[in-house]
Amino acid sequence: MESPIVSAAAMRAAEEAAFASGVEVEALMDRAGAGVAAAVRKFFPRPGRAVVFVGKGHNGGDALVAAARLNEAGWEIDLRLIFPEGDLAELTRKKLDQCGRDHRAPPFSHLIVLDGLLGLGAKHLLREPIRTAAQEINRLRREEHAFVFAVDLPTGLDGDTAERDPDCVVADCTITIANAKHGLVIDDAIDFVGRIEIVALSELAIAPSPANDLMACARSLRAALPRRKFNAYKNEFGRIGVVAGSAGFIGAGLMATEGALRGGAGLVELFVPKEIYPIVAAAAPAEAMVKSIRSYRDLLEEKMDVWALGPGLGKADAKDLLKVIERATAPMVLDADGLNIVADDVEILKRCAGPRLVTPHPGEMRRLFDSGKMSRAGTAKNFTETFPVTLLYKGARTIVAERERPLSYNSTGNPGMATGGMGDVLTGVCAALVGQGLSLYDAARVGAWVCGRAAEIAIFEKSESEQSVLPRDVLANLGAAFKELL
Repeated sequence: MESPIVSAAAMRAAEEAAFASGVEVEALMDRAGAGVAAAVRKFFPRPGRAVVFVGKGHNGGDALVAAARLNEAGWEIDLRLIFPEGDLAELTRKKLDQCGRDHRAPPFSHLIVLDGLLGLGAKHLLREPIRTAAQEINRLRREEHAFVFAVDLPTGLDGDTAERDPDCVVADCTITIANAKHGLVIDDAIDFVGRIEIVALSELAIAPSPANDLMACARSLRAALPRRKFNAYKNEFGRIGVVAGSAGFIGAGLMATEGALRGGAGLVELFVPKEIYPIVAAAAPAEAMVKSIRSYRDLLEEKMDVWALGPGLGKADAKDLLKVIERATAPMVLDADGLNIVADDVEILKRCAGPRLVTPHPGEMRRLFDSGKMSRAGTAKNFTETFPVTLLYKGARTIVAERERPLSYNSTGNPGMATGGMGDVLTGVCAALVGQGLSLYDAARVGAWVCGRAAEIAIFEKSESEQSVLPRDVLANLGAAFKELL
C-alpha cells in the first residue's frame, strides 16, 4: 500500500474518524509506541542507554510506551519529565506508571535520545520548559554523540511548513506516526529531520490521491517487486548491457556491473573500449561477460533488454554515445558522463527512441536544467514536464519523478553514501530492476530504497561507519535489503 505524504489537518481528520468509529486512543498509543521501539531496534539491535524526553501530551505517551518496550528488551531507560506528573495528560500519566526502568546499559554502549516533547498539533515556536529540553537534546547529540530519534516530528519544526524555532531539535531519524507529513520533506528541513521511518497504523490509513506526494518505504514498495516463479529462468530477468568505464575509470564500470548482478539481472554484459579490455576482463565479476568494442555506434546492433550507460565513460566519444542515447530502442538508465554528454544537447531527451531513466546528482542536474531558485521538488516536476523521461534526482532525500505520476521521496540512506561510486552501483541496480519487468518509475524507487538500506545495514548491523562505508559495502548488503521487501 502506498504511503502518502499528508498535511497536519488530514492527519487530525484521520484520527477523529478513527476515534468516532470506536478505535480507542490507548490502543493507538500502544501500537504507535511499540512501532517507535521497533524502529529504534531496527537501527540499534543491541541494547544501550535511552534518554527519553517526555512532554505532557500524547506524544510523550508514545515515547513512554516506546521506552517501556525498550526496557523489556534490555535497554537502560533515563526518563526526563519536563513537566510535573500532575500536569501530564491522563493517558500519558498512565503510561508513565507502566514504564519500567530496571536495566543498566553495559559500558561503552550506544546512547540514543527519544524526543517525545511535542506532537503534530504544537506550534513551532518553543516556550519554557520545552526550549531548555530541546537545547539539552541538541547538546547530547553534539557533545555526547547521542543518536536522536524524534517521535512523529522534531520538536520545534512545523509539520506543514517546516518553519522552525532557533532551538529546533536536530534529529538523526524521525519516526513519524501513520504517515509522513509535508514539513518533513521540505528542503530546508532535511538536516533537522534526518532519516524518515514510518510507523504504519491501519486505523489511520489515508488513501493516496493524485494530489499526494509519496514516501517510498518497505511497505509501499513490496508490491512493485514480484515474487519469482519456481520454474523461472535467466532470460526472464533481463539481459543488461552496461556501457561504462574508460582509461583511469574502470572501477565505475565494474561497480555498475556488479550492481546489475546483485540487483537480480539474468545476464549482464559490460562493453568497454578495446584498450582497457584486458584489465577489465581480469577484474570483472566472474558472472559478467566483458566485451571489447571498436566504436560505441556498434552498440546499436546489440540485442539488449536494458542499457546502463554513463559511469566513468568520459566525453572523448561524445558524438557516438549521443547517437546510442538517442537511437537505442531498449530502456536506458543514464548516469554520470552519460548525463554530462546529454547536457551539451539536452533536447535529445525529447526524441529518444526508447524510455530513459536519468539519475543526476545536484551538480549534474544544474548542467542539465536551469532551475533557478526552485526547490528540489519543483525542479523535479518542471524537468519531467519539460522532458518525457523518468527522473531519479539523487540527494539526501532522493526524489523520483515522472510526468503524470506523484513525486516519490526515498526514505533510506545516510551521509556515508556521499562518496564516489555509490551512483554507479545504483545505476546497475536500477537497470537490473527494469530488466525484471519493473517500470522505470518503480525501478528507480526500489533501487534508491535498497541501496540506501544496504548502506544502513553496513553501518548499523555490521562494522562500518559513515566515514568508512564504501560502495562495495552497499553491494555486499543488497541481499539483506532486498529481503526486507520480499
